[in-house]
Amino acid sequence: MRPGRRRVPGRRAADRRRRAARGCQAGRRSARGAEERLAGGQEGHPEERPAVLERAKALAAEVKEAEEEQRAADAALREAHLKLPNVVADEVPPGGEDDAVTLRTAGEVPTYDFPVRDHIEIGEALGAIDMERGAKVSGARFYFLTGPGALLEFALAQLAISRAVAAGFTPVIAPALVKPEAMEGTGFLGEHDEEVYKIERDDLYLVGTSEVALAGMHAKEVLDLSAGPRRYAGWSSCFRREAGSYGKDTRGIIRVHWFDKVEMFSFCRPEETEAEHLRLLAWEEEFLQALELPYRVVDIAAGDLGTSATRKYDIEAWFPTQGTYRELTSTSDCTTFQARRLNIRYRDEDGKPQTAATLNGTLCAIARTIACLLEVHQRADGAVHVPKVLRPWLGGVEELTPG
Repeated sequence: MRPGRRRVPGRRAADRRRRAARGCQAGRRSARGAEERLAGGQEGHPEERPAVLERAKALAAEVKEAEEEQRAADAALREAHLKLPNVVADEVPPGGEDDAVTLRTAGEVPTYDFPVRDHIEIGEALGAIDMERGAKVSGARFYFLTGPGALLEFALAQLAISRAVAAGFTPVIAPALVKPEAMEGTGFLGEHDEEVYKIERDDLYLVGTSEVALAGMHAKEVLDLSAGPRRYAGWSSCFRREAGSYGKDTRGIIRVHWFDKVEMFSFCRPEETEAEHLRLLAWEEEFLQALELPYRVVDIAAGDLGTSATRKYDIEAWFPTQGTYRELTSTSDCTTFQARRLNIRYRDEDGKPQTAATLNGTLCAIARTIACLLEVHQRADGAVHVPKVLRPWLGGVEELTPG
């Protein structure tokens, strides 16, 4: 186990309990069968049957108890298995959240000859963001995007989808509510269940990323991967409880309970994952370059990978008011971890079913990207520069102006 990766206690104990329960159940079932044959007159003397019948009833109750014990033991073992994380790639740096390694930086960090304002001050002046009414309607960490803010959301979504389609992705509008099997299969329950909103009445979960729905879309299927990876670009609203983030990013739309996102998702052969991972990362970088945002690429340490990833790259963009880089997108190689849980396979050259591999990458987390755009491209007079790639979806305007 790599340094920083969480250990999962109880798996061996659960397996021993399950084996013992199965052995006990099998023995009791065999004894009950013998007793029932005696009671039915197939063996023994007629005068023995009443006593034998009573013994058979008692054994039946014991078998039922053993079956319940086996079900409980199977459930405990399954729960222990679900807590096991993916195997960490050898190249991943050891450590935790503070031990990510910067691989490269791109773009020039801007300087300003005026006091910089944060995205909320800018957004309110533009009539683009309304946090106060978002809180009034839905509570903390909710917001309204209005006027140019709403148009920026649509522009970013269309830019992301159009670029993904040009790169060969199939666009998908994914459901934001999924069944427990999809959440479990992708590794978002267990360690991450504190982050998840659950609809108890319907036994459904609100997704924190369309990765969950996109992975579950091909559960229990055999995919044709003979022509290469199958790629989807999924749009959905995303919901996160942000448990444990009390006091962090309480101002603005950087860390919120709801946002929209365009997510890339790939199914491929296991031997193709490393190359596919780098392709997803390259598409993310090209997107941020088109938005004229300075950023850095970091290799996430083992202890911060989460459950399903064997390796993960984050792209952190520059936020002027914080004087640092903050995560804007990420991409994860999950190898066969999710596909094995969801029973997603492909056929090899001999026609035999094999477990597929999955990868995901955020092309655009829209709320956080809007926050970064407003801060990086702000002007002294309160206007905000509009990158050229966004102008076709914003009526051709070169800047957003207050009032």
